[in-house]
Amino acid sequence: MLPIVVFLLDGLADRAHATLGGRSGVEAARTPNLDALCASGSCGVLYAVGPGRAPSSEVAHWSMLGYRPDEFPGRAVFEALGRGQEISGDDVLAYAALRPAELREDGWWLTGRPDPQRDADEAERLVARCDDITVDGLRFSLTHVWRGEAVLRISGGADERVTDTDSFFREWYPVLRPQALAPDAERTARACEEWTREVMRRLDGERFNVITLKWFGRLRPVPSFAERHGLEGTFAAESAFLRGLGQCVGLSPVEQPHIAVELVNERLDAGDTFVYVHDKRVDEAGHTKDPNRKREAVELLDAAFESLPIDRAIVCVTGDHATPASPDVIHSGDPVPFVVAGPGVRADRVTELGESTCAEGILGHLRGPDMMPVLLNAADRPLFLGSRPTPFDGADGYPAVLDPL
Repeated sequence: MLPIVVFLLDGLADRAHATLGGRSGVEAARTPNLDALCASGSCGVLYAVGPGRAPSSEVAHWSMLGYRPDEFPGRAVFEALGRGQEISGDDVLAYAALRPAELREDGWWLTGRPDPQRDADEAERLVARCDDITVDGLRFSLTHVWRGEAVLRISGGADERVTDTDSFFREWYPVLRPQALAPDAERTARACEEWTREVMRRLDGERFNVITLKWFGRLRPVPSFAERHGLEGTFAAESAFLRGLGQCVGLSPVEQPHIAVELVNERLDAGDTFVYVHDKRVDEAGHTKDPNRKREAVELLDAAFESLPIDRAIVCVTGDHATPASPDVIHSGDPVPFVVAGPGVRADRVTELGESTCAEGILGHLRGPDMMPVLLNAADRPLFLGSRPTPFDGADGYPAVLDPL
């Protein structure tokens, strides 16, 4: 049996751009190392949650790592865990963000956010002013993170099934009223609305005068990565919420800003059977909406893949979603290149990294939940279906689908 290494290039996929001759930023990039990987292995394209569906990074990762939507605890849980906070399943968590807002005829509209450096001290002071508010028996406690962003804990019997007040658009957008997603969540939704009004009273006259909420959730028990897939190892990422996601499923978090093959080799030498390395630079380039910036970012990353451990591990390079360099969308549901190489992996006819080229590969079109079974199979670790050697749900890489009733 072989260990598995996944290099996850956040926002890898793109759309075709006239400025790049009708190619995507990935297809237009000069990538000799990644092209060589494609030529030596099996290729396909992946949709983290399905064709045309545009997932957030945390939703995409959760799916690709083999976990169900009903097991998803919410990104606020990952944010807290990734920053070393102690949390309890008794509390509801949300991610809070200090914002400037102006009153218009149709309500309050957000107009920006604090500057991470220039406004840091003021933002932290204002968040502290809004800590420890009680509404209808629910206690709202804020733990500041950075630039006016904080983890909100709601204790006292809250329900996490509440919609966001932050609609997550780019510039000018309204403060939304929290809505209950189930009758039992009505009390929490109304308390969140009253909490927001109390925060605005406390911040009246300040430049930053509202705190929005999003990503409600709570810590819940889920099978560990070892229980679900029989693998143990490392989750390396720069983003705190992704390290928290890895920690949530029992992988050891490592703060690592960029692709580091040296780290992978160290962890393989230490006996890890799974190493996951995340890099967000291509995603950041996509958000500039400049196709050439995205192309350049892919080319820069290619240099990190000069020497991969494909002689002793199953190595996968893919992304979690598309971050198109245009038009003005955050993420899109376009196909993401998916490449697997290593001992025993057959080479197909694909010789270049790209959305259209990888789509012609032997692995075809995959969905997020297909990733782990494909990799486990390549690593000589598939569960023989029909036998029951483990009591853990999803040990074949496919967690059981819930009965819709």
